[in-house]
Amino acid sequence: MKTIFTLTLSPTIDKSCTVDHVYAEHKLRCSEPVHEPGGGGINVSRAIKKLGGDSIAVYPKGGPTGELLNQLLNKEGINQYPIEVEHWSRENFIVVETTTNRQYRFGMPGAPLSQAEWIKCLDEIDAHGEKIDYLVASGSMPPGVPSDFYARLAKIGKRKNARLVLDTSGDALKEAINEGIFLLKPNVKELSELIGSELKTIHQQEEAALEIIKKHKIEIMVVSLGAFGAFIASKDGVNHISAPSAAKKSTVGAGDSMVAGIVLSLSRGWSQLDALKYGIACGTAATMNPGTELCNLEDVNTLYNWINTMEKRGQPDQLNSTFK
Repeated sequence: MKTIFTLTLSPTIDKSCTVDHVYAEHKLRCSEPVHEPGGGGINVSRAIKKLGGDSIAVYPKGGPTGELLNQLLNKEGINQYPIEVEHWSRENFIVVETTTNRQYRFGMPGAPLSQAEWIKCLDEIDAHGEKIDYLVASGSMPPGVPSDFYARLAKIGKRKNARLVLDTSGDALKEAINEGIFLLKPNVKELSELIGSELKTIHQQEEAALEIIKKHKIEIMVVSLGAFGAFIASKDGVNHISAPSAAKKSTVGAGDSMVAGIVLSLSRGWSQLDALKYGIACGTAATMNPGTELCNLEDVNTLYNWINTMEKRGQPDQLNSTFK
């Protein structure tokens, strides 16, 4: 079995609740809050667990909120290497207005990391490098971390023969693509930023992805198209997979669930195209659950089988809102 590590520099506790209506200047009576561990790589680890796989989550842990984060991950059976840091781990707050199903997401700033602390994160990966087959780095960069952090991580991955899967944005993404990435997962906006121009059509997006792969050290690129699915690009060309429509309850963690499905599938020896189908099924399944519950295996398998069925019929776009 291949070993998967995830790295989350800005982990969080996602606190979610529901309320009938959101009004300004009123005391709002909320439901009992639900606390769940969150942050890009941590969500990938949680989704992998829900899909029947295992991974090891590396993340900075600080203060009482960091202790709670550790406990929540233990409760879900997530293997982990927490790195003790000074500042408290952050919290996010999510409110769903039940009368409209609108979701209000309040993201708090990431807890800053000192130079010694972010170097510890790199050292932890370096120390286990020979054991890592897939290394997923996902999420935002907290204050104090240099923009070349993921480029440094890519160098470690290359030296240790670990396949780096990167899901980030901004300068950190631009600096990392020159160092060797196995799989990059931008959305269209992030792809546009990489290429330096707005990409309005599918053809422009495909050409941009292929250009970046040719110019930089990237083996595979999966470009998320939201409700329209995704496409996978490599030196061998481009393949598109449409996403099933579903009754949407939350979009939190959908992208992380998609990454989890793709990486877990690849670690099991699946083809790139089948891994993408499974990843899209995972991302769609995550939107069917409230709050930050991510995907569940039963929904994923149903959606994956549906995608394959529609493809065999030559009807990839006729994936209707059967799933509620």
